[in-house]
Amino acid sequence: MPVPGPGYSITLRVEAPPSASAAGDLAAAVGRAGAVITAFDVVESHTDRIVVDITANTYSDDHVRDITVALEALSGVAVRKVSDRTFLIHLGGKIEVSSKVQLRNRDDLSRAYTPGVARICQAIAENPDDARRLTIKRNTVAVVTDGSAVLGLGNLGPAAALPVMEGKAALFKKFAGVDAWPVCLDTQDTDEIIRAVELIAPVYGGINLEDIAAPRCFEIERTLRERLDIPVFHDDQHGTAIVVVGALRNALRVVGKQLSDCKIVVCGAGAAGSAIIRLLLQKKPGDVLAVDVNGIVHPDRGDLDPNLAWLAEHTNNERKSGSLVDALVGADVFIGVSAPNLFGAEAVATMASDAVVFALANPDPEIDPMEAQRHAAIVATGRSDYPNQINNVLAFPGVFRGLLDAQANGITDELLLAAADAIADVVDGDRLNASFIVPSVFDSAVAPAVAEAVAKAAAKR
Repeated sequence: MPVPGPGYSITLRVEAPPSASAAGDLAAAVGRAGAVITAFDVVESHTDRIVVDITANTYSDDHVRDITVALEALSGVAVRKVSDRTFLIHLGGKIEVSSKVQLRNRDDLSRAYTPGVARICQAIAENPDDARRLTIKRNTVAVVTDGSAVLGLGNLGPAAALPVMEGKAALFKKFAGVDAWPVCLDTQDTDEIIRAVELIAPVYGGINLEDIAAPRCFEIERTLRERLDIPVFHDDQHGTAIVVVGALRNALRVVGKQLSDCKIVVCGAGAAGSAIIRLLLQKKPGDVLAVDVNGIVHPDRGDLDPNLAWLAEHTNNERKSGSLVDALVGADVFIGVSAPNLFGAEAVATMASDAVVFALANPDPEIDPMEAQRHAAIVATGRSDYPNQINNVLAFPGVFRGLLDAQANGITDELLLAAADAIADVVDGDRLNASFIVPSVFDSAVAPAVAEAVAKAAAKR
């Protein structure tokens, strides 16, 4: 069942009679409609009426209409306006460019621009490495997408992807002081995307690929890593994998299990699922079963693309076949990066004792977290309204901070694992428990810890 959350936060401006019970009646009507009130403010008071702003968390546009109808069913009440607070913060975009230098007079202009800037251009032409020292390249990342896999919404195209890329850029700045800029490409041709990124690469110290559909994303990342002398990081793959592996390390500490003894089911064999599996395999788990829409991945399925063929070769030691529910029997860990509402509590009951369930499909997970908690020892989701939120923002700001600081030109599995361990280590033994296996995204210790670990790992290359 959908849960009201801040992603659907609204403010209703409501006119009501000035009776002693007016506030209570309004609040009760909103509550009965299933919303969660977060603020109630009287903005006007007159002898014949009051005007209030009711701010509430809802879960859909239809829910908002239901709340409006419930309020207007009260005698003498009228809803003047409904403001969607999410749309309001996106008006005009979420990021901007600002100058780091003062341009107060002719002298300032002569140094920042012509004629003085010509000397800087000549210096870089003579020594291209000076671009990292004398330009924005030293602290700037391109957030690149083709809009083919926007969140869980599918192929929306580059313009519709822009709000997500803006948000990504804002998070880079907030958590790691990294300047990032959206690059939304109006093509979904693999070769064109690769060439476009090659052409813009001189400006940037790193490339963050985002919301590019599998399997195209695999070839794009692989080719760009071969051709560019700056790090290329597909966050949907490696950001997710880093946080999952770090969280799983802590979850297994809580339940007292060793990864080498664990059977792990990963549901979803696209970008995120494949990357999680590849990184987990570096830590030598007992076994991993990959599951996609057609069931357990195994060599004899006959429908395997190159990515699935690799997974079939490197997972599923016993060559099992069957459905997701079949895969869960006896499993110690479930990691879902797939689709909502795939199984219920009865399937969790077939897992091993002290099971760990990471149901990360967002906004609606593979299993209702409350159902999962009936039998699992630890439950994590991608949502902010449940404990143990697995969120990429724990990884990518610190990863790029470390890469930029080290002036790195590539990324290794060792670097990714160092980032995962850094996230896990932020939760010390005194705080670690079943409801707290990963730090908050607002924990100021996370990005510096990840950056330091990544910079050290990059320096070893």
